[in-house]
Amino acid sequence: MSTTTSSDIQRENRTLGLKLALIVPVMLVFCASLVPLYRVICEQLGITQSRVIAGAGNTQVDLSRKLTVELLASRNQNMGWHFEPLQRSVRVHPGELTTVMYRVTNPYDKPMVGKAVYSVLPPEAGRKVEKLQCFCFSDQTLGPGETRDMPIVFRIRSDVDQAVDTVSFSYTFFDVTAERGGKGG
Repeated sequence: MSTTTSSDIQRENRTLGLKLALIVPVMLVFCASLVPLYRVICEQLGITQSRVIAGAGNTQVDLSRKLTVELLASRNQNMGWHFEPLQRSVRVHPGELTTVMYRVTNPYDKPMVGKAVYSVLPPEAGRKVEKLQCFCFSDQTLGPGETRDMPIVFRIRSDVDQAVDTVSFSYTFFDVTAERGGKGG
């Protein structure tokens, strides 16, 4: 038979209480560190701006120079959609609001859901891109045989580095039908 006194139980309870009280701040620090960690990982992988809303940045158009914006499209090996830009490139003035179109077709006899992931090169130009509208902001559901033209409305801020003369937008579509339960988002 064990001889546990009430002072031993109180000491064990205090120790347990302290351990439990330490868990809360540790969890808060961990949660708070996830957002900056996510940003660093995305930046290192080149997927820094999945959704960018124009802010109060400089919106002056720099008419003294033009940039070439290359439009690239690819799809994950498991995605059977046809996906392409309607133009391979456009010439824009920094600060100029521009609209480009991509076309996607679901060749299958069943509805599918796709998610586009965006990246831009060079990375220093990516920080100067403001996207106001993009199909990459949400899942895209296409019915059997459906074709859709999808716009991207963007501007490359006029304070983009003078050394940048070409910017590449790359979109990759992934099949997320199974993850979405066969339904669009």
